[in-house]
Amino acid sequence: MPSELLAALRAALSADRIVLDPDIIESYRADDAEWAPSGIPAVVVRATNTAEVQAVVQACIACRTPVVARGAGTGLSGGANAIDGCVVLSLERMNNVLEINPLERLAVAQPGVVNDDLRAAVAPHGLWYPPDPASAPWSTIGGNVATNAGGLCCVKYGVTRDYVLALEVVTGTGEIVRLGRRTAKGVAGFDLTGLMVGSEGTLGIVTEVTVKLRPLPTASRTVAGYFDSVVDAGRAVRAIAEAGLTPAALELVDRHCLEAVDAWKNMGLSVDANAVLLARSDVPGAAGDEEATAILECCRQSGATWAAQSTDADEAEAMFAARRLAYPALERLGPVLTEDIVVPKAHVPEMLARIERIAIRHNTKIANIAHAGDGNLHPLLITPVGDEDARRRAQAAFEDIVSDALDLGGTVTGEHGVGLLKMDGLRRELSPAVLEMHRAVKAALDPHGILNPGKVFT
Repeated sequence: MPSELLAALRAALSADRIVLDPDIIESYRADDAEWAPSGIPAVVVRATNTAEVQAVVQACIACRTPVVARGAGTGLSGGANAIDGCVVLSLERMNNVLEINPLERLAVAQPGVVNDDLRAAVAPHGLWYPPDPASAPWSTIGGNVATNAGGLCCVKYGVTRDYVLALEVVTGTGEIVRLGRRTAKGVAGFDLTGLMVGSEGTLGIVTEVTVKLRPLPTASRTVAGYFDSVVDAGRAVRAIAEAGLTPAALELVDRHCLEAVDAWKNMGLSVDANAVLLARSDVPGAAGDEEATAILECCRQSGATWAAQSTDADEAEAMFAARRLAYPALERLGPVLTEDIVVPKAHVPEMLARIERIAIRHNTKIANIAHAGDGNLHPLLITPVGDEDARRRAQAAFEDIVSDALDLGGTVTGEHGVGLLKMDGLRRELSPAVLEMHRAVKAALDPHGILNPGKVFT
């Protein structure tokens, strides 16, 4: 570790903020992205406030040292992976909800606040924070902002960017700035807040987030449809969209996922189907009954072998819990390479069919979960531990999935971010002129090139 950098950090920070123990440093080296490369940090800093974040950035500018911001490390694209010799700046200790304002329907949180903890904090006020990635029990608001996270409810209620009103940010020049507003409306200046959301720590380090809230939703109805194939389930997704329906959630889970969750949690969810489509309606009163009935009809007309509205709230919640547990359950079977593509809803059946063909072509086991209602598919490529040939086949399948998504007019990532795993896909998705626009913004906001370099569009 450079002595100049260590001296600068020690001059600005308490000793307990600075981590030099190699074993602890190793635990901060990478996020959850399988096979994404990572380096060895020179040091980890556990900041507790904005001033400490600013001090770290200023020290890194002076020493020309990269700084990689990190929350809970639940990312799936390598966006928080360390670079050799960098400072990993952990924001996990900045975990306070600073304000809840029921009148303005907003909350102010530090970046280390866990998503579900924010939701629990605002619920007693009759309020709700909708973005709910499957990692909500573990992922942090700062990480959600960095990747513009979505989740189960985003089909109807939108993604993180739709709820971020204002940010406090430490810039690449070491300044503390406030972006955005607390008002319901405001169009003064460029939307720099929106620019920061989804920038994966490459344009600034977020130290405070102001989010808008909604009223808690009313009691919901759950519809489940069982299908012989994921393609048939995809046809039901298209039919629901064609019918003009927007359920509060519309999730696809295949047999591989349900069996893995059952084996892990003994939830008794094994079903006689190769794919399950879960829909939730939160429209109150008779209109909600009509929406649930219409969703049922779409499932039946699309080839469902069984479809019904749940009459047991606990059973319905268990099915959605299984959807959230699918990824960690599959991880127990071996390394999982997680895709995150989005295609137009009209092409969901075709994309699912292509994924099945890719699995056969590359002799790779692919499980499927999806935020199917908005075309956001998460094929999960599973390989045996230590099988290098299987790893190579899975990576080839991963690239074919990206190519097919682009071929169908889709995008390489819907909510996990570009990070390291999707950099080649981003270059294929965006034109050279648009990539240069991104690089120009990066150069303007991070003139020293220290903020999470080597990620996204480098």
